[in-house]
Amino acid sequence: MIRIPAIDLRNHRVVRLKQGDYAQQTTFADEPQAWVDNFSRDGAKHLHLVDLDAAKDGASAQRELIRDLIYRFHGGVQVGGGVRNESDIELLLALGASRVVIGSVAVKDPERVSRWGERYGFDRIVIALDAKRDEDGVWRLPVHGWTEDSGFRLSERFADLLGAGFRDFLCTDIDRDGMLTGPNVALYRTLGKIESRARMIASGGIGSLDDVRALKDSGVAACVIGRALLEGKFSLKDAIEC
Repeated sequence: MIRIPAIDLRNHRVVRLKQGDYAQQTTFADEPQAWVDNFSRDGAKHLHLVDLDAAKDGASAQRELIRDLIYRFHGGVQVGGGVRNESDIELLLALGASRVVIGSVAVKDPERVSRWGERYGFDRIVIALDAKRDEDGVWRLPVHGWTEDSGFRLSERFADLLGAGFRDFLCTDIDRDGMLTGPNVALYRTLGKIESRARMIASGGIGSLDDVRALKDSGVAACVIGRALLEGKFSLKDAIEC
């Protein structure tokens, strides 16, 4: 299982949100470049970048920063946040991203995103499935920075996108995101039973090395670790070695 450090960017600063709520933001003092260097020294081969400005407003002034971070990091960088058009994919790939993470558009219009996969390569696109359980226990997929209800269930869109040819999925339990309360292992095991060929990336909730260990038997191919690393709960080196 690959351990992937995550950096969320807002207004050129490294931040973390709780449960995707922009009103519950923690801003970290160190520059983004310093975090990239630290993760590189600790052995990171992959990096996850999120442009929160683009995710929220559909526009961003952080492209130059993202380009600089990609070139600073000696490994593959997947970038997400606000990818709504084909031009966004072209731009991020031109900036040096190894893969582009697509969320809201994939949920709302999987046929359109499938055409992008055919053009740019299904292995260059990661589908973000950000899920929240409703009052009836059904997993649903909020969109646009988790601020709107898409009207779709996680299970149906997962099946649709698998059928379209995608295999790489970043799945986040929104209620656990940024909360350090542990990942939703049961959710990942359930999705793995639906389609064993899917390469699942777990996201949300990791707060300890025990949480990392718990994911090793869940069937996920990788996990994204954000707030726990930024707050020094443990180092990426420890997460890789545990």
